Amino acid sequence: MLSAKQDLLAALAAELDKISPQAGAKAAFESPKVAAHGDFACTAAMQLAKPLKLNPRQVAETLRTALLATPAYQRWVSDIEIAGPGFINIRLQPAAKQQIVREVLAAAERFGFQPPRNERVLVEFVSANPTGPLHVGHGRQAALGDAICHLFSTQGYHVHREFYYNDAGVQIQTLANSTQLRAQGFRPGDPEWPEQAYNGDYIADIASDFLARKSVQADDRHYTASGDVNDLDSIRQFAVAYLRHEQDKDLQAFNLQFDEYYLESSLYTSGRVEATVNQLIANGKTYEQDGALWLRSTDYGDDKDRVMRKQDGTYTYFVPDVAYHITKWERGFTKVVNIQGTDHHGTIARVRAGLQAADVGIPQGYPDYVLHTMVRVVKGGEEVKISKRAGSYVTLRDLIEWTSKDAVRFFLLSRKPDTEYTFDVDLAVAQNNDNPVYYVQYAHARICSILTAWGGNVAALQEVDLSALEGPQAQALMLQLAKYPEMLTAATDGEAPHDVTFYLRDLAASYHSYYDAERILVDDETLKRARLALVAATAQVLRNGLAVLGVSAPFRM
Repeated sequence: MLSAKQDLLAALAAELDKISPQAGAKAAFESPKVAAHGDFACTAAMQLAKPLKLNPRQVAETLRTALLATPAYQRWVSDIEIAGPGFINIRLQPAAKQQIVREVLAAAERFGFQPPRNERVLVEFVSANPTGPLHVGHGRQAALGDAICHLFSTQGYHVHREFYYNDAGVQIQTLANSTQLRAQGFRPGDPEWPEQAYNGDYIADIASDFLARKSVQADDRHYTASGDVNDLDSIRQFAVAYLRHEQDKDLQAFNLQFDEYYLESSLYTSGRVEATVNQLIANGKTYEQDGALWLRSTDYGDDKDRVMRKQDGTYTYFVPDVAYHITKWERGFTKVVNIQGTDHHGTIARVRAGLQAADVGIPQGYPDYVLHTMVRVVKGGEEVKISKRAGSYVTLRDLIEWTSKDAVRFFLLSRKPDTEYTFDVDLAVAQNNDNPVYYVQYAHARICSILTAWGGNVAALQEVDLSALEGPQAQALMLQLAKYPEMLTAATDGEAPHDVTFYLRDLAASYHSYYDAERILVDDETLKRARLALVAATAQVLRNGLAVLGVSAPFRM
């Protein structure tokens, strides 16, 4: 069907150019809001009518007559109807829709993929400072980031996953002090315990392992504890390595890996922060006031100028962010996506202002941001706020242990990132159609059971006669399959993996409707093979879409 659609679009573009030069560049089809109106809709007549000073229905009739005379429309279209003020509704021949089955089976796991492009994209996500276990918000970031990476891969990008964190800031010092107090025998609630200290049980675990002089190995660091309770630097290094190891275990449970871990502290030790500040000063984009150094960020759309260097000589937190993003550009990443919580909204304007003021060739609007809200967790009808492991919040590992990796990923991706979301633990483990991940996975498993019962070779279904696939449910299912590649492209352009979850639920619903309407394993061999080809193609697209989300496609449930 994709090839048929391309033929039809090319013919439409050619006829639009005849009516109005350059109009063919805007040739496009839409999906009719009402399925009974046809398979494709075209609004070109209404768009052309005003500049041509013609009645839109007249333009539509002219276009209809011209299109029906083209070889492409004669081959693939059964009828064209004019509706309302000038809508053009196109009904396809069954053979046009049947083509999609062969296209899916031929492309298999590459169905929906675009050719490789010479463009690199860096997606930075999770980026949690190692001060405690990963919480549910980090889980939402992990699911979003990984799915967005998968989406970019389907469109031919070279994708780089990056985790950015600080191992030497105020939070890390608090971590070291908290661990030292635990190692000295103090506990939360003791008079000696500071209000700002970290209280989770994990602090006691770190202190115990430090005193035992244990070694820890994380993806990006290794450290052996000195065991000296007075050696605060050793405590700090061990605690960071310990929690990075814990983060790695959380990420492994989520089936997630990063290509690079980038330290904020390296921006200082390498001189990059200082060099960035000096460049901004040299470019005349700063000024001194009240003992502080300010960036003229209002020149770039910010609502006020921002302090870069405080009176005490330290830099505000957005300054290393500017230096960091210059490194991304210098490393060849022409497209960058940062996935962060909505509490980072205020940093966007000042980081972009700093990048423009640095004047190093970075385009406006760089980088992209995907901001997400936090997640409420409900279990047994009540909100869960505290984890014994973390002390004050539900961890990602808690959520995975209560449900599953698949449920956590699918659920956290099932809404737009910037919308509030309540994760219902009970729903996530329910084995019914109200559970969206179960509903989609069950559709795949249901098809696999049919293919297993048949016992034939799925590869042989690529060449079967598909002409028997003419029922309304079969036609609707094939149309749904054909939407997958365009959905992937749109989801990538919008950095919107929730579109994939919506699509998969719609595809599963179309399959379940088809299954209820037509028996697959019938006696008629030609009819049986045609229906098997259709459901095999459906299983393939379900697998492909679930893979984008990082969710498994079980063969049995």
